[in-house]
Amino acid sequence: MEYRYLGKTGIKVSQFSLGGSSFGSRASEEESIKIIDAALDFGINLIDTSNIYGKGESERIIGKAIKNKRQDVMLATKFGAEAADKINQSGASRRWIRTAVEQSLSRLQTDYIDLYQLHLPFEFVAYEEILTTLNDLVVEGKIQHIGTSNHLGWQMVQAQNISERYRIQRFVSEQTPYSMINRRMEFELAEVAQRYGLSLFVYSPLSGGLLTGKYKAGQAAQSNSRAAVLKGHADTLDPELAENEYKFKIIEKLQQLANEAGISLADMAIAFTQSHPSVTSTLWGPRTFEQLEVYMSGSQMRLDTNVLDAIDAIVPPGKRIDDKEQTWTPEWMSTVKRRRQLS
Repeated sequence: MEYRYLGKTGIKVSQFSLGGSSFGSRASEEESIKIIDAALDFGINLIDTSNIYGKGESERIIGKAIKNKRQDVMLATKFGAEAADKINQSGASRRWIRTAVEQSLSRLQTDYIDLYQLHLPFEFVAYEEILTTLNDLVVEGKIQHIGTSNHLGWQMVQAQNISERYRIQRFVSEQTPYSMINRRMEFELAEVAQRYGLSLFVYSPLSGGLLTGKYKAGQAAQSNSRAAVLKGHADTLDPELAENEYKFKIIEKLQQLANEAGISLADMAIAFTQSHPSVTSTLWGPRTFEQLEVYMSGSQMRLDTNVLDAIDAIVPPGKRIDDKEQTWTPEWMSTVKRRRQLS
């Protein structure tokens, strides 16, 4: 396992990280703890979760699993994407951040969080408000470092400038999707990370299972697959939809390339994310122990220049094959913001 610096903090994190999005929801507590123990034994030292995963169960399970190993684990969690069921009990206001961090600390059974991340950008909360609140929490010792998730390059630059202006804690990392069929990160975010010394944690290297090789264009997904379970709710995964034919043809070309290279499509996909110099760590999100083993099997693989050039020829750098795979919709893309108001 290779270890790389978290921004300019002096802290080192493993090149692969364990994501807890399935813990307490799609994975039982027993299975989740088994996965966590195996990942730590493998050399992973960063575990990432969010206060919304499993409605808080992911944090609780992780806290239980690492209670006696806390000093060996870099613990990362997120806030800000909570369901807005009750007024002022979600988002990124000073009031809610302080409430959210205390709830996470309690579930995680720890006195501090190594990396506390803003899950989504917010139009109606100033970065000054967010950053000064997070800065206070660092001073108080409740969190060590701060990061973001699902941000755009210009938002990262804006936040960095505000931190410099006020001489307060700055975001040291960004968590963003990245795969062979979703290369949007390369277009702008990777360069922002390089220029500001930020770490990039990339998630969904298998694009929600699309790059496992188990789906074929026009054919029904296996009954136990994610695409079958989410049929009608996650159209981007459905191989039977005519609108997805182009994407699955692209995936078939990648599968053929993997066959020619003598490796599995999943291994090629995981190795691909490690080929970009801006990537600090690739997040794995296994639902089962068997899926973790698939991730681990391809972890030592490196793609040579010929394979990377061939991938570029199939999916050009900076391109996202399916724009519906965008993980969040910014406020400025709402109908109100895209339509001139009639007088």
